[in-house]
Amino acid sequence: MTPLNEDLTRRWIELGTTPQDLGPRIAGGEEATSSDDLELHKHWPAGLAPVAEALPGDPTPDDPLPEADYLVITWTVAELEALAAVLTPGVSRNQWYRYARGFEASYLPKIRDHAPARVAKRLGSYYLTRIGTARVLCFKSELHLNQDGILQPSGFATLPVKDLFQQLIKEVKPKLVITAGTAGATYPGHHLGDVFVTRAATFYCRSEFAKAPFNKTTYRSDFVIKTGAFGHARELLRHQDAHLVEPDFGPPTAHYPDASQLVPGFKNRPSIRIDGGGGPGDLPAFQPILTTDTFELGTTGNKLEELGCGVEMGDAALGLAVEELGTPQRWLVIRNASDPAINASLPHGAKPFDMQAHWAVWYYESFGFWTSVNSTIATWAVIAGDHGGA
Repeated sequence: MTPLNEDLTRRWIELGTTPQDLGPRIAGGEEATSSDDLELHKHWPAGLAPVAEALPGDPTPDDPLPEADYLVITWTVAELEALAAVLTPGVSRNQWYRYARGFEASYLPKIRDHAPARVAKRLGSYYLTRIGTARVLCFKSELHLNQDGILQPSGFATLPVKDLFQQLIKEVKPKLVITAGTAGATYPGHHLGDVFVTRAATFYCRSEFAKAPFNKTTYRSDFVIKTGAFGHARELLRHQDAHLVEPDFGPPTAHYPDASQLVPGFKNRPSIRIDGGGGPGDLPAFQPILTTDTFELGTTGNKLEELGCGVEMGDAALGLAVEELGTPQRWLVIRNASDPAINASLPHGAKPFDMQAHWAVWYYESFGFWTSVNSTIATWAVIAGDHGGA
C-alpha cells in the first residue's frame, strides 16, 4: 500500500474525530444530532419510528454484547453520526457503549501500529434501538480491512475484522447482519447519495490481500429482501435532497482561461437501488459491492460498474466470516454513494497530482454525513419490512 492510499483512507475514516471519540463513554450532557434535527420524526410511519433503548446499567467494555434481532455495523465517524441521528435519536455517538471484549489478548497481536483500533484502544461502540417490535443493535467498528493487517509469511496480511464479525454474530445472534456506510459509485449515471442494497460482495484486492486465497471471491447471501417499506423510505430521502446539491465549479485561480465562467452545479435526486429489485434503476440480481484493500474509486472510464455497484473496504470480509461460521447466509450490504463516479479525464496517480482522488475525498468530506443518512433510512426500511411492520 502506498503512503498516499493509506493517508487518504485514514483521513476518510477519522474525519470529524474528537478527543471524546477516543475516550470512555459519555453518560450524558453531550448534544446529539437526532432525526428531529433532520425532520424525519414528522414522517415515520405510525409505530415504526426508531426508539433508542438504554441497557439496564452500564456494561463494561469487556462485557459481551446483548442479543438482538438485527445487527447493523458501520465504519467511519460520519457514518456513525448518521446512524446515531436516525436510529438512536437523542443519544449521541459518544453516549454509545464502548466495546473491547478480547481486544488485548485476541486482537492486538493482529493489528499493526497506529491503526485506528490501537488509537481508540477498543473494537468499537454500540447502542440498542427498537423499530416496531424489532430489537436492533447498532455497532461502529474501529477495525478496518486496509488499516489493521500485519503482513504474514503467507504473503498476505492478518484480517482481524473478519474475527470481529464472527465474534459479534456469536454474541448478538441476529437473524440478519447489515453492514452499512459510504462507498464510491461505479456507475457514471448514479447520483451522489444513491443507496445500493445488495446481497453480494467481492474481494477486489491489489495490495496487502492480493495473494490471499479469498481474493477475487464473490460471496452471496440467501436473504430475501422484503420491499414493503421502501416506498416510504424513498419519500424520506426527498427530505435530504437540499443537502446534496453540488456547487458551481470553476478554475481555482484567475490564471486559467475563462476563469470567471463557472460550470453550474447539479441537484441530485438519489434513489434506493436494490439488487434484483426489478424497478427502474435497480441493480442486476446479486451485483456485488467491491471490497478493496487500497484506495479505489469509480470513474467515468475505468468500467468498474461491470464488476460491481460500488467500491468500499470491508464488506466481503463479512461474507467470508459467515461462510467460515457455517451459519445461514443472512447478511446484507447497504452502501451510499458518498462520491459519484469521478471524471476520468482528470489527472490521477501519486505524481504529480491525483485530482481524481482529491475530488473523491472532497465529496466525502462535504457530503459523507448526508449521504449516510440515506443509507441509514434504507437500513430502517429493510428492518421494518423484514420484521413485518411494513
